[in-house]
Amino acid sequence: MEKTKTLEQIQQDAFHPIRTHRFAGKLWIRFLVLLVVLGVFSYVTQLRDGLGITAMRDYSAWGLYIGHFVFLVAVSLVGALVTAILKLLNISWATPVTRIAEMISIAAVMFAAITIVVDMGRPDRVHHVIVHARLQSPIFWDVFVINTYLVISVLLLYIPMIPDLAMMRDRLTDVPAWQRKMYRMLALNWKGTKEQWSTLKKTIKVLLILVLPVAFAIHTVTSWLFAVTHRTGWDSTIFGPYFVSGAFVVGVAAVIVAMYVFRKAYKIQNYLTIHQFNMMGKLLALVSIIYLYFNLNEYLVPWYTEKLLDMAHLKELFIGHEAPLFWGSLVIGMILPIVLLLFRRMRAPRPLFFIAIAVVLGAWVKRMLIVIPTQFHPHLPIQNVPDEFMTYVPTWHEIAVTGLTVAGVFMVITILARIFPVFPIWEVAEEHGVPQDELHKNE
Repeated sequence: MEKTKTLEQIQQDAFHPIRTHRFAGKLWIRFLVLLVVLGVFSYVTQLRDGLGITAMRDYSAWGLYIGHFVFLVAVSLVGALVTAILKLLNISWATPVTRIAEMISIAAVMFAAITIVVDMGRPDRVHHVIVHARLQSPIFWDVFVINTYLVISVLLLYIPMIPDLAMMRDRLTDVPAWQRKMYRMLALNWKGTKEQWSTLKKTIKVLLILVLPVAFAIHTVTSWLFAVTHRTGWDSTIFGPYFVSGAFVVGVAAVIVAMYVFRKAYKIQNYLTIHQFNMMGKLLALVSIIYLYFNLNEYLVPWYTEKLLDMAHLKELFIGHEAPLFWGSLVIGMILPIVLLLFRRMRAPRPLFFIAIAVVLGAWVKRMLIVIPTQFHPHLPIQNVPDEFMTYVPTWHEIAVTGLTVAGVFMVITILARIFPVFPIWEVAEEHGVPQDELHKNE
């Protein structure tokens, strides 16, 4: 924090974006709506004509949708890292960042679940996963942990926001009537009594502890969908920690991008300070180094053992058709950011913003490389099939539907940020030394 602020000043800074809707924001919403409309049109076409309008075939049974699903699940894990782990460790610099992390987490896990339904040829049968569940199936556990994580993430966003909602209920009298009514309902008759504060903080702590095993499970179980399949490139014992470490990388990078955008758009430089960016840059470098270690393990072992299909897969990645994407995602999305982040000036807001974008894009490409190329190295050779069965290039329908999910993530984050403060008012006030009596009084 640059200087101590009063509760009144913090409230004004937090409420200003809610009261003021700029033209750029309205234009952004219209753009997202356009992407959603295009995606809905393509998905309706897919429902009508079947998955044949995609590029998925007998061998490339998983494509853009599944790769994007894994990416969204990875992004959603940031709620556990920034909100839970850093908060439980009492790392105070992360306080203004936690709400942004939770907003991203909720949006990402929501559309990860939607992406799975999109990938189904018969979405009307999605309930069969529950009705005919098999406990030994990773698919069932994936559905279970995703929905559990979504519920806990919503609670982690909502429960700590109750005191802020009470402030909004009492002070935001110039917003539309439906908004005032929503704040009043969500505030749950908060009065700021000592008993309420005690219950609130105990509940938050329970949720912070509870979210950790679920968060680790969501990406571990997702990795098991691949690892338990006896297929070259997926049959790996380290896929669990490999996926989790990769999720931390892309999640931290996504939060940094959102921090920069909100800092500029909402003029909250006094809360998302250079110090926060510097520390998030260090955190990104740390988790990237851990992820690089798992990448070395993932590729070094099959290269050393020299199994026939493993070598064919690695050759395709290292020097074959997928080499530009592989080396681009590895160098631009991981190694170069690690090197740059060693220098303090590269952890300033603007350069860190561009580094984080490179990390996010590299992570997305990496998920595509995990999902798609390995399918073209089956144990039984591919022969006597049409040429298009031996390659995979997503159709514009797949791209449009995937664009719908991306727009949906941005839409959820944008809407949440337009009706709720993007940083926790009462927690930031405590960091600024606002007396407890002032925070506890009835607003």
